This record gives sequence, structure tokens and C-alpha cells, in this order.
Amino acid sequence: MSSTTTLVKKQSSFLQGLQGGISIAIGYLPVALTFGLLSKSTGLSLSETVLMSLIVFAGASQYMALSLLTVGTGIIEIIFTTFIVNIRHFLMSASLSEKVENDSLWKKALYSFGLTDETFTVASTKEGTVNAGYLFGLMLISYASWVINSGIGYVIGASLPATVQESMGIALYAMFIGLLIPSLKKHRKVMFLAVTAAILNSIFYASQMISTGWSIVLSTLLSAILVELFYLKYTSEVETDG
Repeated sequence: MSSTTTLVKKQSSFLQGLQGGISIAIGYLPVALTFGLLSKSTGLSLSETVLMSLIVFAGASQYMALSLLTVGTGIIEIIFTTFIVNIRHFLMSASLSEKVENDSLWKKALYSFGLTDETFTVASTKEGTVNAGYLFGLMLISYASWVINSGIGYVIGASLPATVQESMGIALYAMFIGLLIPSLKKHRKVMFLAVTAAILNSIFYASQMISTGWSIVLSTLLSAILVELFYLKYTSEVETDG
């Protein structure tokens, strides 16, 4: 009797997760389609596009990888830059672990793969604790939407005229600007960070001392360190004056 009750509870939690992830799946639709379109213009094959979404499952990192591939960046630089961009996942995982019921290690390893900004937000704002069934449902529908629509976007892109496909490269930079603008409006630090990174990258690129990929990596790291040191010093001075 108890095993039947446990099974019903797990199924109910899984369905709740699926329902909670519907909004994420819908939100991923246009972004994943655009990723597929841009992958085609970057020169990736359909299998490479779908495989990237299957293995990486990280929108911002995948867009960034396309940008780096466009300028001929090496694989090591792409992996390292992706690691830097996704380092926030350490904090999200630590926060979510306080809300998740005690599970076996293999279950944690499985649903940790599906952790994104969106799935983290939905799971962390749910009342009470969450279990593996809920997380699997939440992340499965989000994951499926991202992967399937990436492939659909590629197929749509393949049917577009050659001139339109070539011009899609511009859309990649427009996408980054679109992602950046809302953050610039809300946080002044993001504006300083973006400007500092752009200046450093321009200096590295003009000097031709290092490759384009490592120029982006170093610009990202140095701008983050410099801006954070500036804000720490500024905050301490304000507190001292106060």
C-alpha cells in the first residue's frame, strides 16, 4: 500500500513539474528557433546544432559559442569562456540544494544538468520543498522545447534564400544587444562592465598580441575584476564618509 502511495506521489510531482515548465517551454520557443537559424548561417550542420543543444543546453553560452565560431576561435577558448559565463550555476545549485528533498547522487547529477536560470527560478519560488519527480518534469519539458525548436529553427533557416541566411550573422549581434539592454537599464554596474570589456577587447584585438578567442576571455575576466574592485572601493569610501 505504501509503495503504491509513493508511486502516485511521484507521478503527481512529475506532472506538477511538467505543468510548471510549460511557460518555460513556450518562452524557449522563439529563442531556440533563432538559435537554429543562426547556427545555419554560422556554418553548423543540423546534427551539430541539435547535438549542441542536447549536450550544452545553455542559451547564452550557445549564442556566445556561435559568435566565437564566427570569428574562428579555438575550442579551448570557447570551453573556457563558457565556463566563465556559467559559473553562476555554482551559486544556483547551492541555493537549490537547500530546497530539494534528500535524493541519491545519480538523481542529483541528472537534474543538475537541466538547471537553467528559468528552471531555477520556477523551482526556487515553488512553495515548500521540491523532489526529484518535480524537477525531472520541470526540466524535461524545458529541455525538449529547447532541443526540438533548435532543430526546427535550423530547418527553417535552410529553406531561406542564401542572401537572407548570410545576413543572419548580423542578427547574432542584435540578439546580444537585446539581451544586454534590459540589464543596462536596471544595473549601472552592468553598463560599466560591458564598456570596460569592450575597451579591453578592442585594445587586445588591435595589439594582435593574442588570438581573438583569448582576447574575449581575458577581457571578460579583467573587466569583472576591475569593475568589482572599483565598486568595493567606492562602497567602502561611501561607508567611511557616512
